[in-house]
Amino acid sequence: MSNHAPSDTLAEPAVFDSLISAARTVRENAYAPYSNFKVGAALRGKSGAVYLGVNVENVAYPEGTCAEAGALAAMVAAGETEFVAAVVIADCPTPVTPCGGCRQKLVEFGKPDAQVLMTTLEGQQMQMTVGDLLPGKFEKSHMDRSK
Repeated sequence: MSNHAPSDTLAEPAVFDSLISAARTVRENAYAPYSNFKVGAALRGKSGAVYLGVNVENVAYPEGTCAEAGALAAMVAAGETEFVAAVVIADCPTPVTPCGGCRQKLVEFGKPDAQVLMTTLEGQQMQMTVGDLLPGKFEKSHMDRSK
């Protein structure tokens, strides 16, 4: 297992065991008939509940949905708006990081120290915080004109 560790606040690997299992299982439900690149995501909300997502492709590229976006949508639909840990899993040689759009979505619902573990089916891992995934992020404070 290899960890990219730009932050000193990384959670212990045991924290992610159930999320890895859930993401691995839900990944099989991904709808990826064009790329055959299935991705699964699992988020642990602040409440402890787990929310799942898969990538859903569409023949009219780029109208698909990423696994992370699906998991975030499930979390919000359930009434929760903060996650503390996330796992993204794909069948690739090295861990796949969230795309730029999903990084911004993760920033919206995770504090800078929320943990994101990217893993392959073979078990290679890379762990980062939300803050490390998107340096120079656009956030709510940018919208506050009262300052």
